Amino acid sequence: MTGEMMKALLCERHGPPEDLILTDTLRPVPGPGQLLIAIEASGLNFPDALIIQDKYQMKPALPFSPGGEAAGTVAAVGEGVERLRVGDRVATLTNWGTFADYVVAPAEHTTIVPDSMDLETAGVFTLAYGTSHHALKQRAMLKPGETLLVLGAAGGVGLAAVEIGKAMGAHVIAAASSTDKLEIARRHGADELVNYGEVDLKATVKALTGGKGVDVVFDPVGDRLADPAFRSIGWEGRYLVIGFAGGNIPTIPLNLPLVKGASIVGVFWGDFVARTPDLHRANMDELYHWHSEGKLAPLISARFPLERGGEAIRWMMERKAVGKVVVTVGGAG
Repeated sequence: MTGEMMKALLCERHGPPEDLILTDTLRPVPGPGQLLIAIEASGLNFPDALIIQDKYQMKPALPFSPGGEAAGTVAAVGEGVERLRVGDRVATLTNWGTFADYVVAPAEHTTIVPDSMDLETAGVFTLAYGTSHHALKQRAMLKPGETLLVLGAAGGVGLAAVEIGKAMGAHVIAAASSTDKLEIARRHGADELVNYGEVDLKATVKALTGGKGVDVVFDPVGDRLADPAFRSIGWEGRYLVIGFAGGNIPTIPLNLPLVKGASIVGVFWGDFVARTPDLHRANMDELYHWHSEGKLAPLISARFPLERGGEAIRWMMERKAVGKVVVTVGGAG
């Protein structure tokens, strides 16, 4: 397979997504513990916009292709790989490299996609649903009957958290910046809606919970929402730090968790996958099962072909996306 070529959307210098270049490049070869995957669909995620601007904690050598998750078909296996075979339909995590016809991926971070899920859906499923599931299950230990507040509830991880919260038996309050976004969250299972573009987040959540406050806050936004969201938390509540899509990293006065007996809980899903791949795959098995039962229904709001991958990233950067955005690729046969 050495010397064969493929199409890839490359970042040759750090900068805006408009600088990405579609070009022919060498098809990679899997090493020990790795797979070569012919990609059919690659999910778009917030780190894709950061990594091409050299603003992400992971800094691949130039040139590289963005894209950290994908689904497709196993084209070759490296030494020592026994769980997966050529021809398997799979979803994988790579950190970067999936805006291309083929990618080399760690076998440990790859799961078999069941027949109940198409590969386009699988291409946007792992990161958003895996992050939200790990956050709610392992980090928050969400229990049936508890109340969950989801910020950014129409985004990729937010909408996944709404659905997973319902699947776990929680009462879900979805918070977003517009009525259109909240309507999407409602259709995906939210019990209560809060438009924090129009109403006071803390006061509204307190009213919805009869003054008790919520048990768990799922926060992928940060910025100005963190303080009022934390102030809406109840006794022994858990505040999940998912990310900072709002831009600024917030500060929270430490007297607040003290007087509420509450916990601030970090969610570093990528490290969780790397440290405990068996537990990650068990989580994904549960998520695939819930999807087959109709409890999870990923929303793909926009589709872009590989050559327009830069447009896809710009679409996300301008906050036009709800749910997930997918880049479709022609590598899978």
